[in-house]
Amino acid sequence: MELLRLDLQYFNQEKTEKATPKKRQDSRRKGQVAKSQDVNTAILLFCVFVFLFVFGSYMGETLTGIYTHAFTEFIHWDVTESNVEQVFSQMTIEAVKIILPVMIVAIVGALISNYMQIGFLFTGEPLKFDLKKIDPLKGIKRIFSARALVEFLKSLLKITSVGAVCFGIIWMNKDDMMMLSQKTVFESINFFGQLTIIIGVAASLMLMMISVIDYLYQRYDHEKNIKMSKQDVKDEHKNIEGDPLIKSRIKERQRQMAQQRMMSEVPSADVVITNPTHYSIALKYDESKSDAPFVVAKGVDYVALKIREVAKANNVVQVENRPLARGLYQAVEIGEVIPEDFYQQVAEVLAYVYKLEQQA
Repeated sequence: MELLRLDLQYFNQEKTEKATPKKRQDSRRKGQVAKSQDVNTAILLFCVFVFLFVFGSYMGETLTGIYTHAFTEFIHWDVTESNVEQVFSQMTIEAVKIILPVMIVAIVGALISNYMQIGFLFTGEPLKFDLKKIDPLKGIKRIFSARALVEFLKSLLKITSVGAVCFGIIWMNKDDMMMLSQKTVFESINFFGQLTIIIGVAASLMLMMISVIDYLYQRYDHEKNIKMSKQDVKDEHKNIEGDPLIKSRIKERQRQMAQQRMMSEVPSADVVITNPTHYSIALKYDESKSDAPFVVAKGVDYVALKIREVAKANNVVQVENRPLARGLYQAVEIGEVIPEDFYQQVAEVLAYVYKLEQQA
């Protein structure tokens, strides 16, 4: 039996269940999402090289203009503090004009790639200091883990694929490259610029193909890591719905408090109608509150007995009327006015009670 219990406990702890929506939300809040860095890199590079392909000629002309202006205008200036400051200021502004658009495109590409994978997410949980991250034993385990092997194979695949693409493009243009000695400097610069952009676009497209595979693997690995055991699912359900034992205790406490409030109203009742062993209904008639009598307390069995005891202790008249007691108990809740169907019967009871009080 002990071995069977241990086996069942192990089975319950084994992570075989898919993550619940709450588990996924908690993991996302901690920054644990399925994301491939290769997707970011591929889209970022693709956006940058496409931008260079479109605006590369303009950027080249701008750089050439800076070079020409420097060696035709600035070279004749005297070396003074103001002139040096002016030269550096103008050069910095021109450099920013060239570099800033590239940086903006790179940032936009990075944001788009992240949004495509995980949507909008901002959390500081991964930046928190955690001693487990610098644990040497866990570091060694990570180095020799299956994930490390996958990352190694993935890096080897990227290097091989990108290298093959670059070599293939260079090999296809080797003849033009060998003839550059017969061309001008500007033609050579233009050729190498175009070749670089072609290589960059082709390499980024190759990385995109690899990144799709990596993203699928990251999704699989993420789903595997956030799996839950049967016990985890039960514990989460308890946390959401509340422990049944605690809920029953709260309900019992609420019932006791409601019963105490109800019993405190019995001494002010005009009459308690009973069935003398099962039902007790305490009625009160107050013209300032309602046009008809209303129920201040009701109960069956033990509660009915307590109502009768409180009524007796406070000299509240008790009238036995089994059909009326049962009907009022089923038709009226505490604090509600009695229905019109009971007006005649209750009026007769109250008339009898008032007569007794006058005689007393």
